Amino acid sequence: MTKKLLAMLLVLAIALCVASCGKGGEAGDESTTKASGEETELPLAESGVVSTVAADLQLTGDPSKVKIGVILLHDENVGYDFAHMQGIKTAAKNLGIDDDHIIWKYNIGEDQACEDAAIDLVEQGCKYIFSDSYGHQSYMQKAATDHPDVHFVSMTGDTAAKSGLDNFSNAFTNVYESRYVAGVVAGMKVAELAEANALTDANFDENGNVRIGYVGAFPYAEVVSGYTAFYLGVKSVYEKVVMEVIYTSSWADLTAEGTAAESLIADGCVIIGQHADTTGAPSAIEAAYKSGKTVFSVGYNVSMLNAAPNAALTSASNNWGVYYEYALKCAINGDKIATNWVAGYAKGAVAITELGKSCAAGTAEKVAEVEAAISDGTLKVFDTSKFTVGGEKVVKAFATDTDDDWTPDADNVVADGYFHESYVQSAPCFGLRIDGITEKA
Repeated sequence: MTKKLLAMLLVLAIALCVASCGKGGEAGDESTTKASGEETELPLAESGVVSTVAADLQLTGDPSKVKIGVILLHDENVGYDFAHMQGIKTAAKNLGIDDDHIIWKYNIGEDQACEDAAIDLVEQGCKYIFSDSYGHQSYMQKAATDHPDVHFVSMTGDTAAKSGLDNFSNAFTNVYESRYVAGVVAGMKVAELAEANALTDANFDENGNVRIGYVGAFPYAEVVSGYTAFYLGVKSVYEKVVMEVIYTSSWADLTAEGTAAESLIADGCVIIGQHADTTGAPSAIEAAYKSGKTVFSVGYNVSMLNAAPNAALTSASNNWGVYYEYALKCAINGDKIATNWVAGYAKGAVAITELGKSCAAGTAEKVAEVEAAISDGTLKVFDTSKFTVGGEKVVKAFATDTDDDWTPDADNVVADGYFHESYVQSAPCFGLRIDGITEKA
């Protein structure tokens, strides 16, 4: 969920991405890589990023002794929060944690209300407290500072390692992977439409590129990483596309998302993706489709087929249950929860939802092929041979912390020909604005 703007463009359009480099967990499985023809050592020993399958941990403790609290930005009516709720409930059921050992706090804003909710959960005996939105992070960190005997997890956050607190953690998924796959689904549809001559002049720019669009919440690294992955997924199937991004300045605004989609449709976009949490965009797209427009939807979090039975192709989604089962096993066993945790297709933490009836022929087979390649590591989403920034190939991009004490050789996250997303922290830090994508406030 929410994330502050982590990236600024530098000289030659190389971006700085905000990242926390600190010790807090075991390193991943990559060590020495190459960038620009030179040996480059990525600082995984200090990254604190852990990617662990819940099944890797054996249950040794007593589930009846665990009481957890959950702070949600919205409730079950918003797809993002619903996905977290399902993940927690599934993990708790699998591990034998009773429903009455989970206390829910719904519709908690990204303000003092979050700290108040956290304190109330502590007073009710919760020893593990999770929040699902980036904007909760500073309040969760404050609560963690004041209550060292309780473990706090700010999902999608990025300051846990920097905080130096043993009882404060961040976690995220590699959802950019499922956004790439959702882009492949969209690319298959664009290719089908182009081959069938089903597009009009309004659907092309002056250079003959097909127009696609994206409804984003905020210009944060999480959103930029996601829409870039989506765009690259489309281009992997149909090269000649350009994408327009419109921001709504809200994670969940039904009206604003619908209005943004309508604007993109008016601009001739034939596919519209989203990183926003309501059915506003898919509903607007479905209405346009029924009016005779050639336009299709790619959603987020949950299937949008109920809102757009004709126009919805698929949605990028997370399986938060993978993380929550890991974290709750740690809680039951009395083990430390990783300071940073991240996982993607290889661990079953991300997916796309069922394919809609409007998907192009052969889409399911193509999806299976791409998912397998991402899982085994042969396909890198942010392969730097597949995009440029300001007309130039990206050979360096830096992960930096807020004290500006980064060193380029140590913190370069471009190596082996790709940008290593979620490498020094679980939260995304890809902030490059690549060619072919334009943004509107």
